[in-house]
Amino acid sequence: MKNDSKIYVAGHRGLVGSAIVRKLKEKNYTNIIGKTHSELDLTNLLEVEEFFKKEKPEYVFLAAAKVGGILANSTYPADFIYKNLQIQNNVIGMAYKYEVKKLMFLGSSCIYPKMCPQPIKEEYLLSGYLEETNEAYALAKISGLKMCQFFNKQYGTKYISVMPTNLYGPYDNFHPENSHVMPALIRRFHEAKDSNVPEVVVWGSGTPLREFLYSEDMADACIYLMETYKENEFFNIGTGKEISIRGLAELIKKIIGYEGRLVFDFSKPDGTPRKLLDVSRLEAAGWTYKIELKEGIKKTYKWFVENYINNQKGI
Repeated sequence: MKNDSKIYVAGHRGLVGSAIVRKLKEKNYTNIIGKTHSELDLTNLLEVEEFFKKEKPEYVFLAAAKVGGILANSTYPADFIYKNLQIQNNVIGMAYKYEVKKLMFLGSSCIYPKMCPQPIKEEYLLSGYLEETNEAYALAKISGLKMCQFFNKQYGTKYISVMPTNLYGPYDNFHPENSHVMPALIRRFHEAKDSNVPEVVVWGSGTPLREFLYSEDMADACIYLMETYKENEFFNIGTGKEISIRGLAELIKKIIGYEGRLVFDFSKPDGTPRKLLDVSRLEAAGWTYKIELKEGIKKTYKWFVENYINNQKGI
């Protein structure tokens, strides 16, 4: 990519997309396109084709998706598979038709089998059954990954897929019910401290192990691969480190300064017991993460208070 190349970031207002835009600007890329949902509905093929025909982007980061936590995935599986397939099919198909030079598809570590050997290597894809609570989303992301590989194989395109671990950071979804575990806990502990609530309830047993990557690191990895990688493999993106949900909750509790009790609701699902990515392929390609978990949570909480909370209060 050249500094003046036309780069389209689909989903530029989301957690990953906004981080990619910030990182591109930091690296002096000057011709970045972003469209809101009201400006461009990515589930509408006619609108997507008109956009590609008019704008002719040279590079595409496909970070747009319908996302959510365990509750949202379990409650709306039809929406998760249908809308994500629509977005992927439309953007990848039109990228090919209008000769995009390079495209990056952002997937998720949930594509791997529920009882996968740990740490999870890329070659473990499709080697077992998926986790039931997010099967619909995972199937959509697997389809997007395979579509990129098959376009490369049949048409000689240069489409890259990346499978990030659990992400967090500025512009995350902090909805009390439909968010992922990190932003959900940040909001829950903040509100409990603010209202002097005596206890915070965390779903499940607290024993599952999870890996977390700060969104700015994710963006850095994505741009690095777009600048340097030319083959047909896909990449895990993560830290190679894990923490239990209990450990995460205790860390967030300490950072926020909440002094009440921590209670675990064993009636709620845990999800996959362990999900640690093997990032050796990415490290061999020349990239490693920079921001440790404690620092990343502090940065995220600061953004949450300054932007999300203050906006709600009209400050």
